[in-house]
Amino acid sequence: MKTSYLHRIVNYFFPLCFVLLAGVTLSAQDSVSTVSLDPFFDEARTYRNQSRIDLAIETLDKAAEEAEKNEDVKGLIDCYHELALLYLKLEKESDTQFYWDRASVLLKDVAYPYGDAIHKYIEAVLLYQADQNFQSLFMLNEAKQLNNDRNFINNILLTEAYVYIKLEKYDSATKNLNSLVVNSDIHEKDYLSTQAYLGLAKLYQKTNNYPESSKNAENALALAKENGFFLEVKEANEILSDVYAKMGLYENAWASSQNLLSIKDSLFTIDKLKTEAKTADKIRDDYKTELIIKQDHTIEELKESQNRSELTAILASAFLIIISLLAVSLYRNNQIKLKTNDLLQTKNQELQKAKDSAVQAMEAKTNFLSTVSHELRTPLYAVTGLTHLLLEENPAEHQKEHLKALKFSGDYLLNFINDILHINKIDADKLEPLNMEFNLKKILNEVMDSLQQSAKENNTKLILDYDSNIPSHLMSDPLKLSQIFINLIGNAIKFTKNGTVNVICKLGKKEGEDVTIYFEVKDNGIGISKEKQQSIFDGFEQGSIQINREYGGTGLGLTIVKSLLGLFESNIRLESKLGIGSSFSFEINMKSKDDLVDDIAFEITPRDYDFKGLHILIVEDNKINQVITKKMLTKKEITSDIASNGEEAVNLAKENTYDAILMDIHMPGISGEEATLQIRKFDKETPIIALTAISLDDSLESFYAAGCNDVVTKPFKPEVFYQKIGENIFDKNTKKSRS
Repeated sequence: MKTSYLHRIVNYFFPLCFVLLAGVTLSAQDSVSTVSLDPFFDEARTYRNQSRIDLAIETLDKAAEEAEKNEDVKGLIDCYHELALLYLKLEKESDTQFYWDRASVLLKDVAYPYGDAIHKYIEAVLLYQADQNFQSLFMLNEAKQLNNDRNFINNILLTEAYVYIKLEKYDSATKNLNSLVVNSDIHEKDYLSTQAYLGLAKLYQKTNNYPESSKNAENALALAKENGFFLEVKEANEILSDVYAKMGLYENAWASSQNLLSIKDSLFTIDKLKTEAKTADKIRDDYKTELIIKQDHTIEELKESQNRSELTAILASAFLIIISLLAVSLYRNNQIKLKTNDLLQTKNQELQKAKDSAVQAMEAKTNFLSTVSHELRTPLYAVTGLTHLLLEENPAEHQKEHLKALKFSGDYLLNFINDILHINKIDADKLEPLNMEFNLKKILNEVMDSLQQSAKENNTKLILDYDSNIPSHLMSDPLKLSQIFINLIGNAIKFTKNGTVNVICKLGKKEGEDVTIYFEVKDNGIGISKEKQQSIFDGFEQGSIQINREYGGTGLGLTIVKSLLGLFESNIRLESKLGIGSSFSFEINMKSKDDLVDDIAFEITPRDYDFKGLHILIVEDNKINQVITKKMLTKKEITSDIASNGEEAVNLAKENTYDAILMDIHMPGISGEEATLQIRKFDKETPIIALTAISLDDSLESFYAAGCNDVVTKPFKPEVFYQKIGENIFDKNTKKSRS
């Protein structure tokens, strides 16, 4: 009787103790420095793509041992995920589930967005195999939100394409696969291209377009043979055998069938499959055996603790008595809570209705502002473009003054529209910080160089105080940082005449790759009164009507700064006195990359190009915009043709050779994206630059996926327009000649 009672107590307390111990272990793991597992993963990826699964599994087993030895929890999660994918390729779904579950346990106790993304990706593949296609697409989208690694995104695009084929959404599948055919992945370029060709071959096979199917299967076969992708060689021959027969090319079909028989009957294939199965089963069984040994060890520890069971029983009895007393008290409190809950439920319903109304109002405002700002960009393109052309045609002096005023008004209106659209994107949660490599000092110098003219007009000095201890290579979002500093420094210059604006950048702290950097923009301008400092970050606030009339501006700059810093989980601090000056400061956490070489070019240096003799296709439905764009090209001695819609653009691209295509995105009939997809079917080389008045719902990723090489937003600055044309024609040709 006594033994049974103690046994129940141990069973009650043991899970809690186990959870606590697990938490301590994970905390210890996070504090231990780890050895990079990347070489193991690169080697395993190569073996996997070549269908040498036994070697891939052995490599990952070594990686898992290394991760356990170094207490690298994230590395171990990556090993489990890679093993799950390998067993999926062996069609051992139960073993895939086994390793996926192991990763699930570890992910509960560690913050690891990349691990969560891969976890959802594997779940999406399992859903796809179970014919739960819409759930699979949903899970792929969830995974995409967690990580923007290019190799990861490419694999998601491939999986999405196969799901679309199952759902008979062939246009969406074709779009994804065409973008992968010309991918620039640094890890799996040829493998992804091979898979994309196979996907297109299967798609055209299903839609009875046998010539296209055979062409893509032949491309896949050539790439697979060249790179030793064994399974893809087999799969390409299977498709060709069927498609050639349906095309009446029986000799070709017979040759592909013979290739298949040779592959299936070869000793290499038989031995290879046996070795793979034997290796996979051995490593899986070894791992399970190791788990059993660990559990036996835990049982032994429990047996050794029986000497302390008497004390545990006494403490448990006391605990139960206290619990009983608390239960009586809780019962009485529960009766009171039930009545309170009825009142709260009524209030919650009222609050929910109010919240729904507020959300609808916000969505209506967002859609209205997005539509208005988008529609205004097209006529603004005409205003800024015609002003630029007129200023270059040597106008009379009295006309110059009017044209410069018109140009200033156009630029002012464009900046105003951009500010409204920017805030609108933040309010609609459609803006997220990127994570890319950049040089902070170069970014700050570029921003300050661009504002030097404004500083000279106010006779104001710009001074950069930059800490040399800051790592030269950082990971964050340089574009949004530039926007923050353009607004802060521009504001300081505007309100400081005959003075100084100091930009201070100091290293706060550095722990491993984690870096905290302190920023401050300080001026000795007019300053801000105490009562206005609370509202200065609200939209359309500039301190007073008099200040607005004297200095101009919309009062949206600081609102944008505050919103952008919120994306970095940072807050801005303000210190200011009237007549003495102002100081805006904040801190941002980033990642450093100290192991990189310093001579990497982070930004493309603008250069002059000789455009004479180029021939370009302009795709634009607006007649005024056609005239402006053509005149801007003629100024540089560039000849051009004009297509007024997407269908006309596709036909002209088939019949003529162009150095580049300027593609409007929003057009009646087929859109610029669809026209680009059609052109890329027969022309993969000609640079296509999207010219678009981009809106809130436009996705730059979709433009690139369709086959565009670059994007220029309308209305644009002429120097940006010419620079983009030069980069995509001349720099591309330079790279080709070197390769």
